[in-house]
Formats: sequence, structure tokens, C-alpha cells
Amino acid sequence: MLFFLKRDNIKEYSMEIILNPIVISVVLLCVLCLCRINVLLALILSALAAGFAGKMPVQEVMNTFISGMGGNSETALSYILLGAFAAAMTHTGLAPLLSQKIALVIKDNKYLLLAILAGIAVLSQNLIPVHIAFIPILIPPLLSVMNKLKLDRRSAACALAFGLKAPYIAIPAGFGLIFQGLIADNIIQNGMTIAKNEIWKSTWFLGLAMVVGLLIAVFISYRKPREYKDMPLASVCENPCSDKSLKLEKSHYITLFAAFATLGVQLLTNSLPLGALVGLCIIFGTGAIDHQKMDKLINEGVGLMGYVAFVMLVAAGFAMVLKQTGGIDELVNALMPLMAHNKLAASSLMLFIGLFITMGIGTSFGTIPILAVLFVPICINLGLSPAATIILLAAAAALGDAGSPASDTTLGPTSGLNADGQHNHIWDTCVPTFLHYNIPLIIFAILAIYIF
Repeated sequence: MLFFLKRDNIKEYSMEIILNPIVISVVLLCVLCLCRINVLLALILSALAAGFAGKMPVQEVMNTFISGMGGNSETALSYILLGAFAAAMTHTGLAPLLSQKIALVIKDNKYLLLAILAGIAVLSQNLIPVHIAFIPILIPPLLSVMNKLKLDRRSAACALAFGLKAPYIAIPAGFGLIFQGLIADNIIQNGMTIAKNEIWKSTWFLGLAMVVGLLIAVFISYRKPREYKDMPLASVCENPCSDKSLKLEKSHYITLFAAFATLGVQLLTNSLPLGALVGLCIIFGTGAIDHQKMDKLINEGVGLMGYVAFVMLVAAGFAMVLKQTGGIDELVNALMPLMAHNKLAASSLMLFIGLFITMGIGTSFGTIPILAVLFVPICINLGLSPAATIILLAAAAALGDAGSPASDTTLGPTSGLNADGQHNHIWDTCVPTFLHYNIPLIIFAILAIYIF
């Protein structure tokens, strides 16, 4: 398509895209993180860069940034309460017991361990909605086992990221029901008729893309042994566990009941913080944990998930600055002329825009309404089928979630795998998940316009 544009127009388009506040800030964020600058500082500096590129006064940038932090307040509260719930699972002995059972089951099979980790991550999105809060509880006791197996923790990061992301893309339950409902609602609002139960019948194709990425990560990229120093942790079972220690007791059953109650309340009220609060009340109210340990438990919850929660708050402020600059609309409008008549060019540019916006605002769920307004009419004009439109919109929204330094999909795995300080957030989590999931998603999404 660029071939038909005049040279002056090409330069104009190029400069308009390069100087866009979204592009500048997201590229700067990635560069700073790759240079091992702390994620919190990188987000703040990138927000300032976006504001300056958008010609906003510095005071307005900071005011917008701080006011925007409230956008993820519910998410942050959820993580703190879920962190406390996860800490409760440790105090009742359920989480260490589960880790011990996993260690005994896998023996010397590292691939079985990775499959179990991915499976538990899937369940955390659909069955027991603790999201990433299980990771800093379940993973540290397994690090010594990983060391003995010489397991490359980058493969574990990819397995966990798969379980955190693939379910909401492909499975119409839990977080997936919310994500797919947003896709259906926004497609309908923008002129295309579809049924909500049609979404998963298309997005399974993107789930297949993530399966391909996971298999490449586990069996090709990170299959070679990698040495780690053995640094014992308090929660790790160093010696073989007796059968007695693996028996479920009353407190364990109460904790399991509390977990299912958390799920039930969340589904009934659509409030994850309220669900976590009910679960904690059950644990304390039934005496599974002495109420005198309540302060200690909450403090541990803050310690487990507080950093992740605060990063999500700062990411919301960063997203608010990006929106206030008007850079999102400018980026889309700058690329619109290139999408007019070519299906391949249009789909590629839609995915490119989705990647940058999701990397910038930090949520695939929040990206859907932004993209659907312009992308659905384009898909209609290009004659794309509803299935292809669903896949393009879902992929464009989901891109960037895996690999973003400020995404819970990457922060979660790091919180567990770096318990002994031997797993780098950027190079061992973000870069591997970005490469192994975003690339297959892009390829499969482009193929969808010819297959569906």
C-alpha cells in the first residue's frame, strides 16, 4: 500500500507515527525495562515522556497520572486481599501440602511439572479465581525441585503465563466470560451482528496459537538444562515428606470451602474483592486460623502482592496520561489510510496498534472498546467474516498482555520464580513470554482472515 503513496506522504506518515506520544512512551518503557530500570520508575518516566510529546504541562501530566491511578484501585485491592487469602492457605498448610504432593508426583519429569503449573494457572482463572495470588505461595517451595531438575525457569514463566492468558481468550468461563462478553458487546455496538456464544468458537484458534508458543518454549527454546544455586527457603520441604504430612485435615477442608465460596461470591456479585473478603471471613470465623494472627496474615498478603498491586496502580496512571494526550486516536487515524483496501495490510496494522495500546494501557480488557470503534467498520468494509473480525479484535486486544513489564501476566510468574533472586523480571519473564506468545498470536490472527 505504501507503494502507491507519494514520497512526501510516506515521510509525513512516518514522522506522524514516530512522534506519536503512544509510540514514544511505549518504546521508552520497553527500552528502560530492558536496561533493568525498575518497572515503577520506568512507568513514571514513560508517562512524563508521553505528556511532553502530547504537549501537556508537567503539572498537568502529574495530576493526570495521580488521578488515573484510581482506575486500577479495585484490581489492587483484589490483589491485596487475594494475597492475604493465599497467605492463609500457607498458614493452614494447604499450599505447602499441595507443593509437596506435586514434588512427589513429578519425581524427575520436568515436563510433567510444567504441565501441572500451566494447569493450575488455568484453574486460577476459571475454577478458583485467585488469579496470580497462588504463584508466590505455590512456586517458592518448588524452586529446589526445579534446581534439581535443572529446569530453565524461563520455561516455567511461559507455562504460568500460558495458564494466565489462554483461558480468558479461549474459554467462556470466569475471566474468559468477561473478556468474550466485552468483545461481543463492542462488535454488536459497532454494526456487526453476532451472538455472544459465537466468540469462543472463533477465539479457540488464538488459544491454539498459544499452545504452539508454549510447546516451542518448553521443547525447543528452553529445553536445555540450566544451573541455579540452591538457596533454601523456609517454606521448602527439604526432606522427603511422610504420608502423615500429606493428609488433609479439618483446616484444609475449611480452606477449600473458603476458596469455592470466594468463587461463588465473585460470580454472584461480579466483585473479586468481595469474594476474597468472604473467603477470609470463613477462614477466620471457623477458627481454621486463630484470629490473633489476622494482622500478621494481612501483612504477609501485602508483602506477597503489594508490589504487584502498586505496579498496577501506577500502570493505570500511565494509561490515563496516554489517553489524555490524544495519542491513541492520532495513531489510529495516521494508519487508517493504509487499511482501506488491503486485507493483509489492514489486519497487520490493527494488530500493530493493538500491541502498542495494550503495552501502553496495561489491560487487554480495556483495549477492546478503544479498538472496536474503528476496527469493526474497517472489517465490514473489507468484507471480513464475523469469525475473522472476532479473532482480529481479540488478538489485537490481547497482544502485549504477555511480555508487558507492567502486566499481571508477567509480574505474577516473576513474584514466585524470583523468590531466591535468580530470575530476572525482564529477561527471564517478559522477553520469553513476549516472543513465544505474541508472535504466534500475530501469525494465527493474520491466517484467520484467509481461513475463516
